[in-house]
Amino acid sequence: MRPWRRDRALPPPGDPATMEEVRRRTGESAAAAPGAAAEPDGALPPGAHRHGDELHLEAHAHPHGGPPADGRPVIGIIGAGAVGTALGVALHRAGWQVGAVASRDPARRERFRSLVPGSRAFPEAAAILDECHLAIVAVPDDAIGPLAATLRLYSGQAIVHTSGLHGADVLAPALAAGTSGGSFHPLVAFADLDRALAALPGATVAIEGDEGLIDLLAEMATSIGATPVRLAPGSKAAYHAAAVLAAGGLTALLDVVAAVAAPTGLDEPGALAVYGPLAAQALANARALGTGPALTGPAVRGDAGTVAAHVPAVAAAGDEALAVFRALGLRQVTLAEARRGLAPEAAARLRAAFTRLA
Repeated sequence: MRPWRRDRALPPPGDPATMEEVRRRTGESAAAAPGAAAEPDGALPPGAHRHGDELHLEAHAHPHGGPPADGRPVIGIIGAGAVGTALGVALHRAGWQVGAVASRDPARRERFRSLVPGSRAFPEAAAILDECHLAIVAVPDDAIGPLAATLRLYSGQAIVHTSGLHGADVLAPALAAGTSGGSFHPLVAFADLDRALAALPGATVAIEGDEGLIDLLAEMATSIGATPVRLAPGSKAAYHAAAVLAAGGLTALLDVVAAVAAPTGLDEPGALAVYGPLAAQALANARALGTGPALTGPAVRGDAGTVAAHVPAVAAAGDEALAVFRALGLRQVTLAEARRGLAPEAAARLRAAFTRLA
């Protein structure tokens, strides 16, 4: 992005000349700027206007302040849910100017403003384009395409989304000449704001997009302590499916663990307290040694009798629990056979035990 080169000054958000050029191209009138709130005649005192959730009693020109002295873009975030709020807080703490947030939820807008001082809040997404150089779309995957169709970037602006599934092309409807698009996906479980903020340092951020935007996205990632990784073209679905298995899949597995352990008298917190450290140790071993050397249990030892005793105990927790147990068990046998020297006849006995009716 040429406007973000350190040897050039940033244009102000909503640069009037650029805005007027875009309005001429799209057929808008100069009085109908994107995102402007319509007010009935006489609804406000002379010179007053609304700006997002704020009422200004004096007339003034946009923007609200000049570009940052460090040459970084002013950031606007669309979506004040878990991801958008965490990124807004993290980038603000890292020294980026987060100038605006858009959310249809008034409570979320107010919470974002309280956590990110100096940000302005808007109910409509298009309104933040007058306030930022870089728009970050942090909304659910299925909403990104329809939202992009409602936005029209000004020349010199960029837009990225935080989806782990979609490529940058989903933002194409919002782009125009002189604009850029990309994606910025932090590989973090955003279940809780404080935990997510603590997890960002050391996390991976998958980035992609136009060449002029990649360096900026990498700088954003490193500034919050994360490691930027550029994905191979066409790999987004595989990347995201693996992420879902690592996070949601692991959580579902722990739920199965708790269900299978229930006859012992352990409730869910008790089961997680007992088996959670074992799961953490297995993860640490896999990271340090690799999945093959880290594998333990009956699949490595060839204990088909042990598996046969496990099947009815797991079946008591339900068909889904048994299906998970079998699928993961068969994968363990394959892993043990391929990487731990498990004999073919032992592998065959184990597979038969895992698939035998309960």
